[in-house]
Amino acid sequence: MKKINLTQWRYITSAISVLLMIASLTIIGVKGLNWGLDFTGGVVTEVQLDKNITSSELQPLLNAAYRQEVSVISASEPGRWVLRYADIKRVDTEHSHIDVQQVLAPLGSRVQVLNSSVVGPQIGQELAEQGGLALLVAMLCILGYLSYRFEWRLASGAIFALVHDVVFVLAFFALTQMEFNLTILAAVLAILGYSLNDSIIIADRIRELLIAKPQLPIQTINNQAIVATFSRTMVTSGTTLMTVGALWIMGGGPLEGFAIAMFIGILTGTFSSISVGASLPELLGLTSEHYQVPQLSDTP
Repeated sequence: MKKINLTQWRYITSAISVLLMIASLTIIGVKGLNWGLDFTGGVVTEVQLDKNITSSELQPLLNAAYRQEVSVISASEPGRWVLRYADIKRVDTEHSHIDVQQVLAPLGSRVQVLNSSVVGPQIGQELAEQGGLALLVAMLCILGYLSYRFEWRLASGAIFALVHDVVFVLAFFALTQMEFNLTILAAVLAILGYSLNDSIIIADRIRELLIAKPQLPIQTINNQAIVATFSRTMVTSGTTLMTVGALWIMGGGPLEGFAIAMFIGILTGTFSSISVGASLPELLGLTSEHYQVPQLSDTP
């Protein structure tokens, strides 16, 4: 049986990761993100209808009346719905006075508006800034931890893998123009933690082998570390993907974006931690000498 050349595969997959990251950054720069109402501002209205009415009946009427994609989310009890849409006073001044009760009248059900609130663009901008700040602080904390835990060459692979995973998820939402809201931002932060876990497992194994087997070349060390952690990585990623997949299928519209972001992040996180996470330190010149304990002199 022919032995697989892991070094060659690592280099190939690392090159793919770099190309994907460049393409992702280009997509984000050209198309941009489709910011949701959490960031741009809009109107949130809660209504009470007959329990037998479904979202598929509500959506066409609302989309036609408000001339936009209205988010229809089931609330805590049957028959209660949360409607989210852009402020039409800023979008279409000719149709700025639309009564939701009249819009839903064809359903033949008594419509009760429980409450309605407007999220202004200033609040949305503040949420965007706070979300970006949370992402930046998380990255800085991870960078500080990795720098303390590992030698900088080994830490650089984990950092690049983290950036790669986040950029790839953002590029997907930019390419598809799916709404990017606070739920998606929460998924991005969760992806950071998950990808970091994979990267640390492999990096920790590389460090142990560098100390235990200093005579081996770094290419062999990296290959042995990947082989030693591969089964654990696949089991962890596989079971997590099953959970996220169930959430995607059964969670409905409100959780669809979160599940998609997590699904992509887990796939790219596993891929990047095995490929570029191990190859970049090698290309930066990581050797066993960087983890050798200095010998104390016997002379007084």
